[in-house]
Amino acid sequence: METPLGSEKAEGLAVDLREGNDTHDVAEKLGFEKLSEKRIKEYYSHAVLYRHKKTGAEIMSLSNSDENKAFGIVFSTPPRDSTGEPHILEHSVLCGSRKYPVKEPFVELLKGSFYTFLNAFTYPDRTYYPVASTNVKDFYNLVDVYLDAVFFPKCVEDIQIFQQEGWHYELNDLAEDISIKGVVYSEMKGSYSQPDFLVQYVAQKAILAACARSVISRERKIMIYDIIDPLQALFPDTIYSLDSGGDPKVIPQLTFEEFKEYHNKYYKPSNAKIWFYGDDDPNERLRILAAYLDQFEMGSTETSKVQYQKVFKTPKRITEKYSVGGHGDFAKKYMIYLSWLLSEETIDVETELRLRILDHLLLGTPASSLRKTLLESGLGDDIIGYGIEDQFRQPIFAVGMKGLSKDDVHRVEELIVKTFKNLADEGFTSDAVEAAMNTTEFFLRENNIGSFPRGLYLMLCSTNKWIYNLDPFEPLLYEEPLLNLKSLLSREGPKAVFSPLIEKFFLNNSHYVTVEMEPDSDKASCDEADQNELLKKVKASMTEEEVTKLAHATKELRLKQETPDSPEALRCVPKLSLEDIPRKPIHIPMTIEDVNGVNVVKHNLLTNNIVYLEVVFDMSPLKQEFLQLVPLFCGKKMDLCAHVIVRGKALSERVEDLFKLINCILQEVEFKEKQRFKQFVAQSRAKMETKIKGSGSFIAARRINAKLNVAGWVDEQISGISYMEFLQDLEKKVDDDWGKISISLEEIRKSLLSRKGCTINMTSDEENLVAATKYLSKFVDSLPTAFPGNNSWETILSPGNEAIVIPTQVNYVGKAANIYESGYQLHGSIYVISNCVNMTWLWERLRTSGGAYGGGCSFDAYSGVFSFSSYRDPNLLKTLDIYDGTAGFLQELELDDDSLTKAIIGTIRDLEGYQLPDAKGYSSLVRYLRGITEEYREKRHGEVLSTTVKDFKEFGDALEAVKDKWVVVAVASPSDVASANEQRPGFFDVKKVREVS
Repeated sequence: METPLGSEKAEGLAVDLREGNDTHDVAEKLGFEKLSEKRIKEYYSHAVLYRHKKTGAEIMSLSNSDENKAFGIVFSTPPRDSTGEPHILEHSVLCGSRKYPVKEPFVELLKGSFYTFLNAFTYPDRTYYPVASTNVKDFYNLVDVYLDAVFFPKCVEDIQIFQQEGWHYELNDLAEDISIKGVVYSEMKGSYSQPDFLVQYVAQKAILAACARSVISRERKIMIYDIIDPLQALFPDTIYSLDSGGDPKVIPQLTFEEFKEYHNKYYKPSNAKIWFYGDDDPNERLRILAAYLDQFEMGSTETSKVQYQKVFKTPKRITEKYSVGGHGDFAKKYMIYLSWLLSEETIDVETELRLRILDHLLLGTPASSLRKTLLESGLGDDIIGYGIEDQFRQPIFAVGMKGLSKDDVHRVEELIVKTFKNLADEGFTSDAVEAAMNTTEFFLRENNIGSFPRGLYLMLCSTNKWIYNLDPFEPLLYEEPLLNLKSLLSREGPKAVFSPLIEKFFLNNSHYVTVEMEPDSDKASCDEADQNELLKKVKASMTEEEVTKLAHATKELRLKQETPDSPEALRCVPKLSLEDIPRKPIHIPMTIEDVNGVNVVKHNLLTNNIVYLEVVFDMSPLKQEFLQLVPLFCGKKMDLCAHVIVRGKALSERVEDLFKLINCILQEVEFKEKQRFKQFVAQSRAKMETKIKGSGSFIAARRINAKLNVAGWVDEQISGISYMEFLQDLEKKVDDDWGKISISLEEIRKSLLSRKGCTINMTSDEENLVAATKYLSKFVDSLPTAFPGNNSWETILSPGNEAIVIPTQVNYVGKAANIYESGYQLHGSIYVISNCVNMTWLWERLRTSGGAYGGGCSFDAYSGVFSFSSYRDPNLLKTLDIYDGTAGFLQELELDDDSLTKAIIGTIRDLEGYQLPDAKGYSSLVRYLRGITEEYREKRHGEVLSTTVKDFKEFGDALEAVKDKWVVVAVASPSDVASANEQRPGFFDVKKVREVS
């Protein structure tokens, strides 16, 4: 049975582990010395900090009752330039190692592990390799593969891995032009295509010159590039002036020799921090580590130290251009972004907490002072910037606005400064401070970050200090700073606490940078032309022999990428067996009661004294003409999925307040504030315009489904291109049509709010569920009883292939068909087949050899739509050809028992993944709304477990049967779409979206 952190059993386990007599004896024998030991009561954990004597590696070992075990190894990886060395290495080390010499052990783990987290990520000054699993055998398998990967990777011996993950010149035919491919290269081209990302990556030539000097000292010829992290402006004298992820214009300057040397310099135990967390044996953790660490000697860590940035005497200002596309008026596409360096050195934990509360007071909610002032000014569309960022050596604060006219850029800057002055003089209201304190304390105590494992979140918190050789325990101990802050606020009041912070860190702080971004509709095409010209010059500079060698190298790399590992080779990768996974789906306790005509679904789960609540309303009574107003009606307080779902949570003693708040939101809000509604429309429109570039796969998928079925059409109307266009039109009409809009919003409320169409979902322990009943009954009684009746929506978009053209350096390619229409009968094996296709055919063709950052296939059992998608993809028609090859791949597939077992295990993991109690309750609610019974789940589970190779071949036939019914939608660059229509005349109907920034 699951034991939640915070229960008496968890408390007892922490004490038992602390008092164990043999752990430290074992540690000593294995070569570790204990540096420190603490009970982390905030997370019911016993923590020990060890040092490996031979190498100096440090290990934090947290023991508690959490079954979701977590591990991470973190290296300090300061970039030496903006070629993306840390990022490319992060990708490459997972492509085979000494103990696991297959192409991609990481992918084999993705196929058949029961992981709850498996990834790696690059920060500006460090690189993480984290894993998590609830299965102890699986957990140690993951740990072993990752340790071997980081310390003994194949990539430092195999240049083709560097070329695949980083960059390489590609030439498929001697007569063609050269192109640049690489997974990281494509990823960063996608990042640099997004305006909200770019505004954080801009600097002036003077700052660049300061950075270039440190690079030139390495005797490398550097190309001048014009897009740089604004951290360059904030941190011109430190490694933060460089892009650890890689600037696409600079990535191709990285050589294989430099890449190898970087690994040798930084990937060693003396430069590592290692983290363990969960309910596994703390002695076994040390045994696993000793086997690897003992193979190394002590090394220097001086080269990985991050220096402090000295404070500016005067602020800096930067103006840069960014790409916009579509057609329309770009006069209100300017941006401004202000960043402050908050301290010349690391700040103490008490000040950190105060700044965290201040950040919430400034930007945390729509009612927060700075956010509210900026949005209500009407100067811009939306806020940009992340507020406080404490994951650097020195904390920073950033805020700005987008959707500005040129004349309003300086007004926003003045308004931000003026707001700080007013807040310093007048202070915050007591209610605002109390709300910020409550929100922060609730977050700390709940320790719920969704699907991200708790143990890994704590690792990120701890390493924010630990990576700089500061106290790793301090970020985990929030009780004392929280009590001290409460006491200080009680004694001296909010103004005495927060006004000095505003004055010190903002008003009297000369170390800040202002970035202005100007729209340029020609920049994307000019950049593309410059890139093409550069590649032509590269080819022209080659001899005939060199061109031939490049074409041969391209073929060799592709051959290697598309040649699978042998079954014998793959057996070296540790795996689970079918006996290690559940034979039935995870059961979530559920009862259904009728409370005054409303179905109430209850889930009796331990939740650390928190009650999770969902109130669900059926959308079927809604008239079609009101559909696109529903997201605006809902705002941020509700979810949409064929129902309107209001979600909330509270400590058990505050459940009455939670019901009152939801009732207030639903029934007492009046639709009278035209300007506020107009702001919300502008924010929503700006977010949709951003989503087109940043989430092109999502946009393409919505558009395809809208061409295939009514449910897809509804989704596209409220979250796709059609919705963005609706918002663009609505924004212009609000002033003239406000009376009609206000009435429509009221009509939506009358249509949705009814007991007859309502379901209430509650998740907590039995005692709390019983105690909440009286408040529940009162809430239900307050709901209207009228039910307008159902409306029918029978609309889809016109069929046909479509290209949505935007200014981008990469593409997002979607393709789908309804396989039910050709007679396919649903069987659980389809989930295994999709998993296998994703992890073999599509991974190898789209990502490994195609250079896309991501891609895959999926199936919607309700509509029958089988779909493909790619993400940050350098290709377009080539990707469609890969999709078309899937049927043949399945029909000819020869799958050994091990590979089939992996696919089944990976599928069960995806279907029955680890969830925290609130997520279990919500998932159970969704199944209830869709009519999915336990019997249905057990049937599909059994079909998954009994999948055979014959099912794969038959599904290949099912795909072949719809070969003439596929619909394609791509979000792509103008040049790639033009080229596609040139090669296949009339293939795409071209849709140019309006004013996409």
